Amino acid sequence: METVFPAFDAAYWQGRYDSGRDGWDAHAITPPLRAYFDQLDVARQPRILIPGAGRAYEAEYLHQRGFRQVFVADIAPEALRALAARVPDFPAGHLLLADFFTLPNDPPFDLIVEQTFFCALNPALRPAYARQVAHLLRPGGTLMGLLFDTDFGPVQEPPFGGSKEEYRQYFAPYFDFRHFETATNSLKPRQGRELFICLKKK
Repeated sequence: METVFPAFDAAYWQGRYDSGRDGWDAHAITPPLRAYFDQLDVARQPRILIPGAGRAYEAEYLHQRGFRQVFVADIAPEALRALAARVPDFPAGHLLLADFFTLPNDPPFDLIVEQTFFCALNPALRPAYARQVAHLLRPGGTLMGLLFDTDFGPVQEPPFGGSKEEYRQYFAPYFDFRHFETATNSLKPRQGRELFICLKKK
């Protein structure tokens, strides 16, 4: 029998923020993403999207390092308000209160950052997520980030886990795999439970 999940819509996520049920929030950029960002060439000013950004510590870090083409998308107003409050000079036009699956690809992005968005989606949307990421990236563009490589059991709400083998089938039609291995520098509670991914659009 197919599992039926509630609607994880804007009201659901806003409710989780309002009630403090935001255990995914690390209150800072996580080490694997910081290490990757530190290798990026700021002079190139890549166009970067962080979907399902939450409070977007990744966007804050990139902005502070001088990246000026960083966009964040979320359906919960609280997520964008939090970033705007912490980083008053972050461009308001780069705060996208929008459904990731409806974002346009004109112009396309050079880099999409995955951080606790994939695991927040209804698992039935995972194939659509892979298609949409590929749609939003330019040819040769990069999907980089972290995926949970762990089973959270028969849960009815996020986070939803999964396996390396499962994820590979979603991304293989669209991407070449540069890195797809257990992260070596995860936060302590997530050590051994995350995949670091760096995929190049075909």
